[in-house]
Amino acid sequence: MSTARPKLAAASRSVTGKKVAHMRRDGRLPAVVFGRGLASDNVSVDAHEFEQLRRHAGPNTLIDLSVDGGTAAPVLVSNVQIGVVTRRPLHVDLFVVRMTEELTVDVPLVSEGTSDAIENGGGTLMHVIEHVRVRALPDHLPQSIHYSIDSLATFDDQIHVSDLVIPADATLLNDPTEVVAKVLPPRVEEVVEAPEAAEGAEVAAEGAVGAAAGSGATESDAG
Repeated sequence: MSTARPKLAAASRSVTGKKVAHMRRDGRLPAVVFGRGLASDNVSVDAHEFEQLRRHAGPNTLIDLSVDGGTAAPVLVSNVQIGVVTRRPLHVDLFVVRMTEELTVDVPLVSEGTSDAIENGGGTLMHVIEHVRVRALPDHLPQSIHYSIDSLATFDDQIHVSDLVIPADATLLNDPTEVVAKVLPPRVEEVVEAPEAAEGAEVAAEGAVGAAAGSGATESDAG
């Protein structure tokens, strides 16, 4: 893949723990850079720049990371800690990759097309799995895998992992028989109507019992 990789600048940081709160207020996002055989390095990146990168790059996009203006190294975003209230990144882990070593990652699945079981049968598409495990060299990691639901003509039809089209330079690790998607039939709620005549008779009977009870109480009180 010859497309230019997105770039991200980082600065070394000595502040750790709860003291990084003021760093976030200043628009800096704490991060850790790590890799196999490398010591972890505490850095910070521009929070706005990182957000823009996340919005436009896929989950398996390689990023050229430069720390303190040094030589850029290819990294993957390994993990992003998100604030519960703000829903904004609080911390990010950046994994330094070796371009000659394969990686195993989760790749999101994207459905396309139309299904007769949905359009004419009123069914609902069910995504049994939303990711698959794929192994490939860092610069050949797919961002997503698309599949068509046109074959889902009835509620008995299913799409399996074996039906997915995987790039030739990547290896799919899931069980080929695993179900990817199917269409669920519409739910039909059974409505049970109580016979009106029976209900009327039951009410009348209850009234008769109540009247008899009331009459008995009057006689007792009088006695």
